[in-house]
Amino acid sequence: MKPQFLLIGLGNPGTQYASTRHNIGWLALDAVAQELKAGDWSDKPRFMSAVCEIEIDGLPCLLVKPSTFMNRSGEAIKKLVDFYKLDPATQTLVCCDDIDLPLGTHRLRMSGGPGTHNGLKSIVDILGENFPRFRIGLGPKQEGADLASWILSRLKKEEEKALQNSLQSASAAMRDVMKKKV
Repeated sequence: MKPQFLLIGLGNPGTQYASTRHNIGWLALDAVAQELKAGDWSDKPRFMSAVCEIEIDGLPCLLVKPSTFMNRSGEAIKKLVDFYKLDPATQTLVCCDDIDLPLGTHRLRMSGGPGTHNGLKSIVDILGENFPRFRIGLGPKQEGADLASWILSRLKKEEEKALQNSLQSASAAMRDVMKKKV
């Protein structure tokens, strides 16, 4: 299957990161996969990613979880974009966390800088700024908390509950964006 669109979630591999704030991109892809009753994820070492093949309104797509760790996400995405000869501006959507948005909210930007997000910085460094990104709000870190420790910490139960509704609406919004881009 040659995908017409890549829906990319940013996160970190390993069970120690599975339900952390910084893995919201992966959680959002899991919500899409569950909602569409997608098949299994498979590791693709040549793309440095786990992928899941799906069809959305008859269009072949790949859900992509780079396994490079957040700060090297751009390397994996470049391999996929080059191999499938896709245009990042029109055939990708990157989903990630955002500490500047309130918990449970999301925002779509069609291009721009990475802000403080190192995963987006990696992608911008390799592909440039012209790709859409879908940011899911984590809310501000607790006062006095170290940012790296906070984003790599597990979500609290009340945060998980608030985020579930957001992930479902994010899933629908991401699919809508994808349909309009292809």
